[in-house]
Amino acid sequence: MFATSETTDLDRGPRARPGSARTCAVSRQVKDTDDLIRFVLSPTGEVVPDVRRKLPGRGLWVSLSRAMVGEAAKRGLFAKAFRRVVTLPPDLAALTDTLLARGALDALAMVGKAGEIVCGYGKVEDAIAAGAAVALIHASDGADDGIRKLAAKSAAAAGKNPQMADSPRIQGFTTDELDLALGRSNVVHAALLSGPATKTFLSRWRTLDRFRNADGTGDGKTDGN
Repeated sequence: MFATSETTDLDRGPRARPGSARTCAVSRQVKDTDDLIRFVLSPTGEVVPDVRRKLPGRGLWVSLSRAMVGEAAKRGLFAKAFRRVVTLPPDLAALTDTLLARGALDALAMVGKAGEIVCGYGKVEDAIAAGAAVALIHASDGADDGIRKLAAKSAAAAGKNPQMADSPRIQGFTTDELDLALGRSNVVHAALLSGPATKTFLSRWRTLDRFRNADGTGDGKTDGN
């Protein structure tokens, strides 16, 4: 439980530190900022999701949840908090999802540049066998058979190396999205290797995954811890 929180819904700028707390504008619960999304106003009064928490101006915090973001828009909480007329995107929750996904894919591109990933069924199989795979990525439009076989191999490897039991399996991106991020063709299966770029990607992916699945309404295409 957090001992204190600011009394106003709006913060004083993009200065939230890890471990700090804010109040969700919808639920009124005090939460760690890692469990919230920050929203600011553009110079023209449009509500903008500040998914990187770096945009200038005062911000309003909402729980990391599609439903909560949608509820905040529905109840007019942004206009109330900012005390002015605001412009809302047609679907603020969908825009937030898009920006979170883009951030994760940008981080995945850095994973590729850092050489912390192998692609292709055979190379992924080898990475699993060697105990080098810290997470598996499967294209959401990939064949189920390959996913099942690699899942079985991963489970068998986890029996020998318990640390691999917690390795995430990520299915939230299409082949086209993975191709574009990694600068390759036909990426269906990939294994992430240990490294700082991988750590950054997994952090952003977990944020996206929680946003999509916080309400138990996700599409089932992400699976992890």
